[in-house]
Amino acid sequence: MLIKYEKRGHVGIFTINRPEVMNALNAKAYKELRRRLNSFRDDPELWVGILTGAGDKAFSTGYDLKDTDDWHEDDDWCSGLEMWKPVVAAINGYCLGWGFELILSCDIRIAAEHAQFGLPEVKRGQIPGGGGTQLLTRMVPYCHAAEIILTGRYISAEEAYHIGLINRVVSSEKLLSIAMEIANMICQNAPLAVQAAKESMVRGLSTSLEEGMELERAMSFQLTETEDYKEGERAFIEHREPNWKAK
Repeated sequence: MLIKYEKRGHVGIFTINRPEVMNALNAKAYKELRRRLNSFRDDPELWVGILTGAGDKAFSTGYDLKDTDDWHEDDDWCSGLEMWKPVVAAINGYCLGWGFELILSCDIRIAAEHAQFGLPEVKRGQIPGGGGTQLLTRMVPYCHAAEIILTGRYISAEEAYHIGLINRVVSSEKLLSIAMEIANMICQNAPLAVQAAKESMVRGLSTSLEEGMELERAMSFQLTETEDYKEGERAFIEHREPNWKAK
């Protein structure tokens, strides 16, 4: 199994399972990841995802250069995939190339202390082609993105934390448990509201502030028609925990 897929309550855990090649993605692994993500997206019982790599050496070193299959069917791993469910990246080692670009499409990023990050494509006569030049410059100050992309050098987990690329640096032993802790914390909230909040944030990045505010108001109004909104009000009045249905 190239991508392990496990369900724990309302959390789906994806593990890139090619530790013998530092979890590099070949065509089959890439397509399997897409299938797993589609399944997760369409499962109403799953509310949050966690993405990690097998072993403790690498999250993913990106594109498997030894793979000769024609697999560039999309510009990047999430192209055409509207994923409004939150995804937490648990980064357990080297996070390079396409592996780096995978975590840029995640919402929350937790890294083990020994993790290293890099986009070394320029060292091979190429540029990051899975969203690196576009997403990274939107997430960290331009000068930091430029240094990472143009030099191709690796940065440590500590440096990644200081430039705002990741949320936390933790010991490798606690990495998955902390990712689960965050995922479960999100699962305590109304799932449709969480998804609407993510969609509003992501879509708002490509609009003006005025347009973003209008989008936010529209999505907020839509949520008032959901069963979960009414359940949230009842639970508050009755001083109890809400029973979310994702409806």
